[in-house]
Amino acid sequence: MKKYLTEFIGTFFLVLTVVLAANNPNMAAMAPLAIAGMYLAMIYAGGHISGGHFNPAVTLAILIRGKIDRGDALYYVIVQLIASVFAAAIGVFLHDCGNGAEIVARVNEHAMCAVLAEFLGTFVLAYVVLNVMTTHSNANNSHYGIAIGFTVLAAGYGLGGLSGGAFNPAIALGASVAGMFAWEDILVYLIGNVLGAAVAATVFHVTYGRED
Repeated sequence: MKKYLTEFIGTFFLVLTVVLAANNPNMAAMAPLAIAGMYLAMIYAGGHISGGHFNPAVTLAILIRGKIDRGDALYYVIVQLIASVFAAAIGVFLHDCGNGAEIVARVNEHAMCAVLAEFLGTFVLAYVVLNVMTTHSNANNSHYGIAIGFTVLAAGYGLGGLSGGAFNPAIALGASVAGMFAWEDILVYLIGNVLGAAVAATVFHVTYGRED
């Protein structure tokens, strides 16, 4: 139960930060920094309890890696998605309390470009996570949170303009609930995120191996 609660808390605050930071006109340009910072903080806060996934795509990559069993992986994903919905609802409420600008849904006019951007962002995130968090050679290191946080930051600035920069099905769901993403684009994120995670895990097995 502790690890599921940890995944809920981490995912909740990650999605809440996405909703509030990205829709604040005074700091929207800095939103990737706020999001990456929250992700980094939650990984350090809960990584020793749950592994610090906070992302169904990361959970999928770690499942393929063989570092989580199917039952736990399923519950992780369910908890992450529930947390994202709660965070989106509360985020919209708080945004409205601050008399913020109206939230306008992003529509991806070039779906293939958006899918590719989500694929690449999720791939690099999952690839980094697998290397810094699941290997014996990097066991008990203190840099894993920083590596993951900077990956999210770089991917957000580099690819976010093409797709909205979710790289996480929980964020995609929360952003859709909040009205930030058009519901008709949800498959863009699911396809890009799932494929990115699966290919990252496959490439990891090729480059690192399965010995541990």
